[in-house]
Amino acid sequence: MLADANPLVLSAMSGIIDQDPRFSLVATSATAEGFLGTVMRVPVQIGIIDWNLPVLGGARLIEVLREQANAPRIVVYAEDTGDLPRRVMTAGAAAFSPRSTQAEALLETCVEVAAGKMVFPFLDVRELQNDPIHQLSRKERVMLEALSKGLTNRELSRDLEISTNTVKFHLSNLYDKLGVKNRAQAIAFYYSSRLPKERQGG
Repeated sequence: MLADANPLVLSAMSGIIDQDPRFSLVATSATAEGFLGTVMRVPVQIGIIDWNLPVLGGARLIEVLREQANAPRIVVYAEDTGDLPRRVMTAGAAAFSPRSTQAEALLETCVEVAAGKMVFPFLDVRELQNDPIHQLSRKERVMLEALSKGLTNRELSRDLEISTNTVKFHLSNLYDKLGVKNRAQAIAFYYSSRLPKERQGG
């Protein structure tokens, strides 16, 4: 499935994919909401999206999809600016394909993604895959950020609208993924993982 706010890009890419016997184009959309609505109803293996997709945006769309069973693997097709490929990978996409590349390169990227690979030019994929925070679910990330503000289990339960037992369950999983033993270590991990990025202006 394709999602791009530019109708010319959407039309051109649709034509290219339709002509390739390796793919079957399920649907197209000009918005993130349209893309999400379709993949909730129809099985889609791969989604090609623009990073600046209205209204949600690519990052938020990928975040929502990560919580869904059988969600499509996402290829972000966008202008290669600054650290965008790294941001795309951190968000949880399967691949980044610059708009400056040939259409055939995008199709080959989709083939590799369908085979279970991650495709990010010029990036060390292993570095980010080994980052425990990259492995957290959306709810676990929210909980870690809330922990960093010093919230108690009861306050977490209230703010996240879940039971205190569910809070404890998520915290246990969170500690396991981060390789820490308690709340204080988790908070320390959170701040140590963020500091370098903030110094770099990210």
